Amino acid sequence: MSLPLQDRVALVTGASRGIGAALALELAKQGAQLVLIARTQGGLEEVDDQIRAATGRGATLLPLDLQKDAEKQLDLVGPSIMERFGRLDILVHNAGALNKLTPVAHIDPKDWAEVMAVNLTAAWRLIRTCDPPLRASDAGRAVFLTSGRVLRPKAYWGMYGAAKAGMEHLVQTWAQEVATTPLRVNLADPGVVATRMRATAMPGEDPASIPQPADVAPALAALCFPAETRHGERIEIG
Repeated sequence: MSLPLQDRVALVTGASRGIGAALALELAKQGAQLVLIARTQGGLEEVDDQIRAATGRGATLLPLDLQKDAEKQLDLVGPSIMERFGRLDILVHNAGALNKLTPVAHIDPKDWAEVMAVNLTAAWRLIRTCDPPLRASDAGRAVFLTSGRVLRPKAYWGMYGAAKAGMEHLVQTWAQEVATTPLRVNLADPGVVATRMRATAMPGEDPASIPQPADVAPALAALCFPAETRHGERIEIG
């Protein structure tokens, strides 16, 4: 019996740790061929080792900084995937940047630039570069991870919340533009998960007391299945 994602080509950003790493492993277990993006080569290699151990085949690793390397390298990802695989079946933009929790009036321009680059601008560039290979798939699926902070603004979270809100608007607009194609585009809010970003924001919280990345990975992976028909929706996982 074939797996749900047998030989499907999947691109995952922020794949060196946390939710991205757990999701990459889950997608691989479901049969997908992975293309993984993250800043650290070492982190990507660790995830690749896990994928090889679980499935017997490795991933394509792309060590990219979504802020510093975007214009020169991220724009080439889509054409490169198209040249190698002929299509892209799955895009998951998981990478995110929190930076500092600070009053809106005290946001540093450099911090603002980083958070917007990773959470919002990278989403635009990924859509721009991956739209053609996703349309070449018979069942393209795109999932962008978002945050409950968009719906529930909170003091000191303005920079992160604004970036994610902008990303949500961009993604839902794109979803309308591709509604007549086989491509399905959705937002996914994983809820509270024990990630490094969560630990930065909530340093006094016991990470063992909240869901782990592996706990939400199966539900996120299911959004990438050809059988998934929802489109343009904001789906809460946790």
